[in-house]
Amino acid sequence: MSILVLHKSNASRRKHLARAAEYAKENGERFLLLVKDPTWEHEVADVVVSVDTSDIQATLAAVRDLAASEPEPIRAVAAFVGHSVPAAAAVAYELGLPCVSEQAAHAVRDKYAMRQAFDSADIPQPVYGLARTVEEALDLAARIGFPLVVKPLIDNDTMYLRRVDDSEELTEHFATIQRGGWSGIKDDPLYGWAIDKYEYAIILEEYLPGPEISVESIVVEGQAHVVAIHDKPLPMDGPYFADVHFTTPSRLPAEVQQRVHDLAAAANRAIGIDVGATHTEFRIQEDGTPKILETAARLGGGPVYQSVLLSTGVDMVTAVLDTASGRKPDLSSRPEPTPTGFYLFFAERAGRISAITGVPEAQLDSHVHELSLYRKTGDTVDVPPRAWQSHGHVVFTADSSDELVRTFDGLVKSINIELE
Repeated sequence: MSILVLHKSNASRRKHLARAAEYAKENGERFLLLVKDPTWEHEVADVVVSVDTSDIQATLAAVRDLAASEPEPIRAVAAFVGHSVPAAAAVAYELGLPCVSEQAAHAVRDKYAMRQAFDSADIPQPVYGLARTVEEALDLAARIGFPLVVKPLIDNDTMYLRRVDDSEELTEHFATIQRGGWSGIKDDPLYGWAIDKYEYAIILEEYLPGPEISVESIVVEGQAHVVAIHDKPLPMDGPYFADVHFTTPSRLPAEVQQRVHDLAAAANRAIGIDVGATHTEFRIQEDGTPKILETAARLGGGPVYQSVLLSTGVDMVTAVLDTASGRKPDLSSRPEPTPTGFYLFFAERAGRISAITGVPEAQLDSHVHELSLYRKTGDTVDVPPRAWQSHGHVVFTADSSDELVRTFDGLVKSINIELE
């Protein structure tokens, strides 16, 4: 048998693919990987096929050729990046394998369809609407009220997502967000379809104050199992909303966490996600009410996988491949989670890297379990809102939440990206 992963090259997913390769070997299976212009990916997979997984028809054709050449049938299909979920859904449907439906795979990429699904299930969320022109945006803002969050309609991570506080800021930034949001998804499988449907609209939402959290779940036979909640301890007030710091276990009150569990499960049902991993984000209001920002039919990005593993002992890559293979995943976590955090670091501005300092010192810290650089000296880097990925990450543990804070503070001071 073979396990097939559809992928888009992403430096933060090395651990995911390495674990997928180990999983295949442990189960006497071959690991097949589809990714455009592979480089290091050849090191982990038995077979690597170069194909752009944003092109669903090209991906289906590549899978047919691959299946015909393989000595054993493909047993499972999975994706660890949101960009490849629609193609994975189409492939799984053709092969008759477990995966989210093609409809659900589209809904998690289409923020307007997602909001409508949440409305249908009465899930608390921000007030929202679509605008194709500045005039439409100003009319909508008059109904919603400022501040607003303006963002691309099709999932684009945090690129071109911005808070605006008044009509002057909305007028100033609307065209940039609209142009950047749509040009930034030209390689997305929903690009052409979304232009025809939405005519270059972008989405405006009520800005929600309060702390932000992310929720990692595994859905088995339609039942959602929350594995971990990450707090985001740093203020995320805007104008941009790049993820920088996560910690788990959550310090939210138990009753709020239970409400989060219930709403994450409701969000999965509303979208139609009945198998695999989900990553869901909420803002917690002053009265303790969680309001949903969005959900995705995938694991949380980058170091979320390693953070959950270190904290709870649950291997979410293994769980994803188990559900995709029709096996029952082991979701039993340790009784007392280990306080764990990670730090996603960026350069202070756009430019060319002249040096990255503090890395050897950080690696000597006994609390640090993983430090990964996605960029190197000489690379040109950008920053939010024009960059969707950080320039590296570090994952660390501690004996207490207070010690976790001290470790994070030390790493922030230690690691520095210097620019020419």
